[in-house]
Amino acid sequence: MGEQSEPGQGKDMDLGQDAPHSARMYDYFLGGKTNYAVDREAAEAVTRLFPAVGTAARVNRAFMHRAVRTLAELGVRQFIDVGTGIPTSPNLHEVVQAVAPESRVAYVDNDPIVLVYADELLDGSAEGETCYVQADAARPDEVIAAVKSRDVIDFEEPVALSLNALLHFMPGEDEPYRIVGRLFGELAPGSYLSVSHATGDFAPETMQAIVDTYTERGTPVQVRTRADVERFFDGLEMVDPGLVVAHQWRPEPGSGPGVVSDAQANLYAGVGRKP
Repeated sequence: MGEQSEPGQGKDMDLGQDAPHSARMYDYFLGGKTNYAVDREAAEAVTRLFPAVGTAARVNRAFMHRAVRTLAELGVRQFIDVGTGIPTSPNLHEVVQAVAPESRVAYVDNDPIVLVYADELLDGSAEGETCYVQADAARPDEVIAAVKSRDVIDFEEPVALSLNALLHFMPGEDEPYRIVGRLFGELAPGSYLSVSHATGDFAPETMQAIVDTYTERGTPVQVRTRADVERFFDGLEMVDPGLVVAHQWRPEPGSGPGVVSDAQANLYAGVGRKP
């Protein structure tokens, strides 16, 4: 079915170069080049506190790849990725369309620099379809309306909703459980929720220092316990092996940065199915 693009990408927009942004910091942790000096300074401050942060970023990316490929193998053909971040190949659509070329993917982010690079998210298979929309995950109605406006996703059929390394950027006052409930509640039975989330369970003092580092630079963060992350899956049927540290979710040789401890991964991850 081809691809869709947004008009006017990269023109006359404020790219927020005066303050660090979590998506560009994540790009730096992954070894990317789409970041500014202000992002690198903030990322290095985090790295000094938690030298394994680059490892954790790669663990998260590898979990995403395994999770969406598993869902494609289970027959899911529609995916919504909220908090997409800066494109890093293989992107979600590349993974799922390698399994099922007819898969349809909607990417969602609110960082204007992601919009600049969105063409890299639109190079999907001829049989499938991909789109990118700009919307704020903290406003779920805005996200739903934006995705529906593109007619790529059929909300009457099962969808896989990916919220990877996103929810820890929603502190308690942002009502993250309500937001996830609203987003996932819009989806049909048989849909799946995929979540990865930073935790303070393994190194609470270090993680509190990292939270402070992000917050002081304008990005509120809230790490959560395993029980807190489990709440996002209330009422869902967990896909084996359930909620685990991210590198333990269906590990595969060559997937991720190699031998990793739970403390280095520092992320819980899981996939749940809507009955």
